[in-house]
Amino acid sequence: MAGHFQATPGGGASVALDEVEVAILRSLAVQLLELIGPGDEPVEGEDPLAALFAEGPSEPPSDPALARLFPEAYGDEDKELREASAEFRRFTENDLRTRKRDDALAVVRSLDALSPVGDSGALLSLTSDECHHWLGSLNDLRLTIGTRLEVSDEDEGQDGSLYRLPDSDPRKPMVMAYLWLGALQETLVETLMPD
Repeated sequence: MAGHFQATPGGGASVALDEVEVAILRSLAVQLLELIGPGDEPVEGEDPLAALFAEGPSEPPSDPALARLFPEAYGDEDKELREASAEFRRFTENDLRTRKRDDALAVVRSLDALSPVGDSGALLSLTSDECHHWLGSLNDLRLTIGTRLEVSDEDEGQDGSLYRLPDSDPRKPMVMAYLWLGALQETLVETLMPD
């Protein structure tokens, strides 16, 4: 898993992926979609503008990974901040969920559209807009996996424990995916930076 994004003309990016990498990325994106949940479908006959003003949940998710993807806006140190966070969540979480779902769907769709190149994989070429969807989804995947692995700042440093897990550790495959996603994310960010 050594693919790195490279800038392409027009503000896009490309990366060579083998079949295993494509399968892993697609599987993780689908799992992220399942975690985020389905979007609210408009009810037939309902005013479409009403959906724009629909209120979302006011309580944070109980799942730690979802709580990381949809964090408290102002913290929960005191009652006033909790109330402000609940109000903010009520009016923003639905839109945030939709954006995260759109990002993950863009990843799945671009992977599904790949044509094999040779025997070993394919070249994924993204437009500028697709790069932003991918960047959002890579970030969400890393946050989710990092939460599940209980990754701390100390674990992520070059001398951190993530790099020293024995092969027998059952977390090793997810740690490898977490680190690989980080490298993809970093190289994708680099392609989007102005020269």
